[in-house]
Amino acid sequence: MSVPDRSIDPRLLSAAKDEFLKKGFDKASLAQICKAAGVTTGALYKRYNGKEELFSALVESTVKDMTEYVSGIGNTDLTGLTDRELFDSFSLAPETNRRWLRFLYDHKEGFTLLIRCSSGTRYENFHQDWTEKMNALDYKYYQEARRRGLAGKEITAEELHALTYSVWALFYEPFFLGFTREQLERHADTISRFADWHSALDIKKPQ
Repeated sequence: MSVPDRSIDPRLLSAAKDEFLKKGFDKASLAQICKAAGVTTGALYKRYNGKEELFSALVESTVKDMTEYVSGIGNTDLTGLTDRELFDSFSLAPETNRRWLRFLYDHKEGFTLLIRCSSGTRYENFHQDWTEKMNALDYKYYQEARRRGLAGKEITAEELHALTYSVWALFYEPFFLGFTREQLERHADTISRFADWHSALDIKKPQ
């Protein structure tokens, strides 16, 4: 009885990752992926239905980890926060930015595939979808601040979305440009100086 070649999946995924990062999903070649992995197209199709399923296999853990990363924030009972805690939640403090950037860097290849190489896949609108998810969360916090009289500016969810999209661009763009970890560490401070939710939404500091 023949022994299955357990090395095929890692080789396929590694070759696919390199091909997608180099050419993007649309221009990536399954034939080139198979050649680089040293396998036949038949061996690939025994494991994956096609190019998109192969791409999904490379990014699904990143999507899952990002979703889980914010799930605790989304499930927070905002009425239980003190005014100071609510105020602080709007702070893009350097250390807060570093935690996000370090998390994304730890998922660098999957995240880069999602935001730069996913055109033609079901993930091609990932950055817009993620911004919408984060905007819903931001607006939930804003509404609580507004209810308490902490937010002086009245703003719609659509108007806030424009701000949320702009802020997240500050986190996306370094991965388009291939920032190193050291550059990201410095970028965390730049984000903090550039984006000021407290000023934009007139969030008053509690006494």
